[in-house]
Amino acid sequence: MGIVNVTPDSFFDGGKFLDPDAAVGHALELVAQGADILDVGGESSRPGAEPVSESEELSRVIPVIERLASQIKIPISIDTSKPVVARAALTAGASIVNDVAAARANDGMWKIVSDFHAGYIIMHAQGTPQTMQEKASYADVGREVGDFFSERLTTLLNEGGVVAEQVMLDPGIGFGKTPEHNLALLANLRAFAKWRRPLLVGVSRKSFLGTVTGAAVNERLPASLACTILAVAAGANVIRTHDVAETVQAIRMAEAILALRKNVE
Repeated sequence: MGIVNVTPDSFFDGGKFLDPDAAVGHALELVAQGADILDVGGESSRPGAEPVSESEELSRVIPVIERLASQIKIPISIDTSKPVVARAALTAGASIVNDVAAARANDGMWKIVSDFHAGYIIMHAQGTPQTMQEKASYADVGREVGDFFSERLTTLLNEGGVVAEQVMLDPGIGFGKTPEHNLALLANLRAFAKWRRPLLVGVSRKSFLGTVTGAAVNERLPASLACTILAVAAGANVIRTHDVAETVQAIRMAEAILALRKNVE
């Protein structure tokens, strides 16, 4: 999943692709590099990010999605927690909603997903972008993220009009979690296989990588790839990344080796 941030303040590439022409050009480059999905977002969800209005978010993402939908064949995901933005994006040609809020504040999102028969990504987060890193606290982060998935899936499938085949799970690495929490989740990804839904992992360039390695954001590709390979080996199905070409190459090598290991076993 290639990241297309149409924002001025995303932590790694904020401002680079705010112009629609730049965003579309970047997205097409990611497709050429091997992206299977494009994730287009118009509101940064990094810790400390300020919210934007519906109208501003719409003005950022809809022109980009409309142009991409007419030029590419791979799925487009809209990275938003706003039902109005999700509906407009799906109308414009997106087919997946990547909801960092997991409809905690507004279950109207689920009706839209149901109406459009869209894919839906449930992501775990503690708090909001403004507060998530202030008091990240868990007795057992793996169990609590698992409990969240269980509750959200039960509600979504029983009350939201969505079927399980539409749903993907994301443990929300870096969203209301300390570096230790992130490492614990990555070390125990296999625990999330019990729901039999695709697992999305996003570690690309995130701050916990810098905490562990001391690397600045522009120097975190090796750490990102290390986490990616271990996540794939643990059963992750989708990797959300800024660095598509490098990630595709790393995953292809990992898959080749894992296939042989499976045959030996």
